[in-house]
Amino acid sequence: MSRADLIVSLVKAGSQGDQQLLRTTVEAMAAEERAKHHHQLANKLEENLRANGRARAPELVRSFDGGHGGLLYEIEPRRALDALFLDAASLAACRELVEEQHRKDILRSYGLEPRNRVLLSGPPGNGKTSLAEAIAAQLLVPLFVVRYEAVIGSFLGETSGRLKKLFDFVRTHQCVLFFDEFDTLGKERGDIHETGEIKRVVSSLLLQIDALPSHVVVVTATNHAELLDRAVWRRFQLRLSLPAPTLAQKEEWFTRFQARLDGPLGFSAKTLATKIQATSFSDLEQFCEDVQRRYVLSLPDANLKRIVAERLTQWQARFTIGQ
Repeated sequence: MSRADLIVSLVKAGSQGDQQLLRTTVEAMAAEERAKHHHQLANKLEENLRANGRARAPELVRSFDGGHGGLLYEIEPRRALDALFLDAASLAACRELVEEQHRKDILRSYGLEPRNRVLLSGPPGNGKTSLAEAIAAQLLVPLFVVRYEAVIGSFLGETSGRLKKLFDFVRTHQCVLFFDEFDTLGKERGDIHETGEIKRVVSSLLLQIDALPSHVVVVTATNHAELLDRAVWRRFQLRLSLPAPTLAQKEEWFTRFQARLDGPLGFSAKTLATKIQATSFSDLEQFCEDVQRRYVLSLPDANLKRIVAERLTQWQARFTIGQ
């Protein structure tokens, strides 16, 4: 929202006594000021907002170093969207999301908001966390990752309170908020094995997500889509599946890897894609790092073809043991 629109909304909220409009307007102003690195002003806006008939804000997570009591930790986003192996439809959807966020003022002039809720599903190791990081990098905003060990309390009643603290914090930041293993919190409420308190936590979580302003992009990831509550799915405007790599994607992976090494691998990319027993992009990344380590330690007499052949043999044995 433009600064002029924010001022108009603020005056409207004050004249009409609209507390909800006042809150959302001040939150948007705080997020805008924080994005400009005007942290002192943003903090004052937050403090005055919370001081309206309530106690001072609880000790939220001001440091993201994973220290005791922190609800979030921060990842500095470095992944590039184009560097990920996404199908054409998923890549186009992510680019549209980024464009909508960058051009939100135009959308708002037509009474529209940019999309800001993404649900990623698929087997582990296929880029869900990397995609959340890449979206944050494209938007030039921080990536905040939820720490479940801090959010989920010994007494279930604590969890809802901590979730509220978490959402109160992110509402005043332009950021990407990432829930990995979202099924941990978003479980199906019809599960007969779950307690009524857990169902209330799920309901509270969904309401908090609904209430987030559009400058907070929520990205959730799950390896077990079948465990998610049915109401979770309709909350997300983008629902993307990140499957295991295809043979063509494996071949492209090794083509890029050879280009990075700036030397022949001794095997064609197609041969490596066929021989490697990798079921995820994480496996491919580990294999290539394994090759690079042996290559560096073998310099200046490194024989890349022999190193790759040895790694292939070792990895075949690794997957045989895993079976």
